[in-house]
Amino acid sequence: MAISSLLLHNQYPSFCSYRRSKLSAKSIACSSLKTQDCKPAAQRSSLSRDDKLSWKVELKKAYQREIPNLNWDKLEELEDESFQNLVDKRCVDNVRMLIVDSVQNAKAGHPGMALGMAGVLFLLYRHVMKYNPKNPKWFNRDRFVLSAGHGCLLQYVCLHLAGFESVQIEDLKRLCQLGSRTPGHPENVVTSGIEVTTGPLGQGVANAVGLALAEAHLAARFNKADAVIVDHRTYCIMGDGCAMEGIAHEAASLAAHWKLNKLTLIYDDNHNTIDGPTTLAFSEDISARFKALGWHTISVDDIDADMRTLKDALFSAFSETEKPTFIRVKTLIGKLSGKEGTSKAHHGTFSEDDVNNMRQKVKWTDREPCHVIPIVYREMQKQADIGERLEKEWHTNLYSYQIKYPQEAIEFQILLSGGLLPGWENSLPRWSQSDPVDATRGHSEKCLNQLAKVLPGLIGGSADLATSNKAYLHNYDDFLPSSPWGRNIRYGVREHAMGGISNGIALHGSGLIPFAATFLVFSDYMKNTIRLAALSHAGVIYIMTHDSIGLGEDGPTHQPVEQLAGLRAIPHLLVFRPADGNETAGAYKIAVANRATPNLIALSRQKVASNLTGTSMDAVKQGGYTISDNSGEQMPEIILIGTGSELCLCEGSARRLREAGRRVRVVSLVCWRLFDGQPREYKERVLPSNVVKRVSVEAGSPVGWREYVGREGVVVGVDEFGASGHYLDTFNKYGFTEENITRIADILLCK
Repeated sequence: MAISSLLLHNQYPSFCSYRRSKLSAKSIACSSLKTQDCKPAAQRSSLSRDDKLSWKVELKKAYQREIPNLNWDKLEELEDESFQNLVDKRCVDNVRMLIVDSVQNAKAGHPGMALGMAGVLFLLYRHVMKYNPKNPKWFNRDRFVLSAGHGCLLQYVCLHLAGFESVQIEDLKRLCQLGSRTPGHPENVVTSGIEVTTGPLGQGVANAVGLALAEAHLAARFNKADAVIVDHRTYCIMGDGCAMEGIAHEAASLAAHWKLNKLTLIYDDNHNTIDGPTTLAFSEDISARFKALGWHTISVDDIDADMRTLKDALFSAFSETEKPTFIRVKTLIGKLSGKEGTSKAHHGTFSEDDVNNMRQKVKWTDREPCHVIPIVYREMQKQADIGERLEKEWHTNLYSYQIKYPQEAIEFQILLSGGLLPGWENSLPRWSQSDPVDATRGHSEKCLNQLAKVLPGLIGGSADLATSNKAYLHNYDDFLPSSPWGRNIRYGVREHAMGGISNGIALHGSGLIPFAATFLVFSDYMKNTIRLAALSHAGVIYIMTHDSIGLGEDGPTHQPVEQLAGLRAIPHLLVFRPADGNETAGAYKIAVANRATPNLIALSRQKVASNLTGTSMDAVKQGGYTISDNSGEQMPEIILIGTGSELCLCEGSARRLREAGRRVRVVSLVCWRLFDGQPREYKERVLPSNVVKRVSVEAGSPVGWREYVGREGVVVGVDEFGASGHYLDTFNKYGFTEENITRIADILLCK
């Protein structure tokens, strides 16, 4: 039987309820840990004599004066670990000079953090992380997030040396240039190998928590004691600015609460921000803060003196089974340069004398700009080869898994294919006019829970408002350390972190479909994460209830007015304000299908009809459409345009006007951006340009409505902060009644 038939006949039980494994989450984690012997394969490799001989001349040239006690003539006899330390040190020299040359060539960029953290990211790419440059989207790769996104040049250099096709030497030379693959902050839709778009500080920390949550969740659902197919780690570099931003603290608190032990956060402790030393505004002990949150904390004071200290710290995280790991690394911003250790190194180019001095320090004076020592490529290729081998082994393990656990394997493959079963939209409820009235948040709840039965990747939660938002998947567990397979995420009162974590889940690339819920007015707390979701093509579904002054008694602090206007202004974000059950289902149909677009559904607290005459689930995809019109072959005399709970007011007013002999059209403008994207002919059919008498009705800011009503139309909106009172009284105060809309329409018709 085809999968679509299985869906329609309810014969795919694993989508309807996740059976808890007899194995505990901890036992699965331990089983996964054993597969790696607590250390990556690269750490256990040895150096051949040929390897050492190939490096001998280069190392002798670079360090003979610095380390005179070594027997340089017999360097190949040096024990492996010490020799590898010298090789790593020289590779980092090359990384730093590529950073300097790229900035000088582009005459732009942020070299300070990149120079200071060069050794850290090099070690991650050379010795720690598993990845395959030939297949950057391999599912079981480790994920890396640069929360301190201004240091992206360092990651570009590492991607190039590691063999990623997306960053070539010419790309490094075109740093920050229009159309280049090396933009001024990392963008996942521009550069392959970048997992998430970062730049606004702290966001990447929340993204990393989301990526780690996705791994923990899928591991709990699919791993077996004898078959581990989900087993990767998440690494994140944050800076002093990230440590100051509240979102990082919110996300770190949740990571510890959830015991995301495969998350490693590396703190670039360079004591500088743009304005100057951190002592200007920052004096807390960050390690103590993370320890108090419940993290395993490690401090590394000088990786340049001995890079093995950081290696040991990174590998120690592999043996941690209960806590995420926080590694504080003491660095010097602008390492090597004359600006070293000062905020002046944060951004900008270097003087010619400074560049020459840096070249002399690392014995680089005889080399052209953007030079790469050939054996550095070969050194980095070792890790790429390991990643390619690990991917082949993973596919072999997946094949065995499919034989042993066929039902789970089907579900897993559906997720990896995007998470959408054929015919999933048939699960959405349909309403009739005989259905009882309900708030659109209630309609949303029904949609969400029906979708959960057929979308194995649907996962999400609310910022401590699940009962108010009605955003909870019934018959599914909460995501907790004791039940990481749970699909309900309890974010607590942390809207900002919720948004960033949801972006990480969406960009994990495993078919998970995250939803995030709160009151519409509190979208302000998470605005930047919503903007980044749109920029990075993260298909998050935002469920925003209590969408207008119609929420009533909570008053102006909770009544959104300007939020819809601001959210509609975000490029690529689809904002829906459905009027009833049919339009709510239509909004979900589009939101789920658009996996590369974030979608926001604004929902009412007050009750509305389940099915207004003329509304349509399928018509929502057009953004705006006619729900009623008594004009026949003639043009309407007036058009009433509404959204959400005010659409029924438009329809009620139209009924009164029609009784008085007027030709009236009512239009639902449920999603502005979708309507704006329709062909001109369609938009002209819905809003004929020769019908200039128009009234828009929405219990929110009037900003933006003039485009749809024209110069002669009337915008009925709210241009102040609302008021506390019963919602009908509040609506009456601001003119949202059938009587007032009819009065306005009559005045317009008489002109």
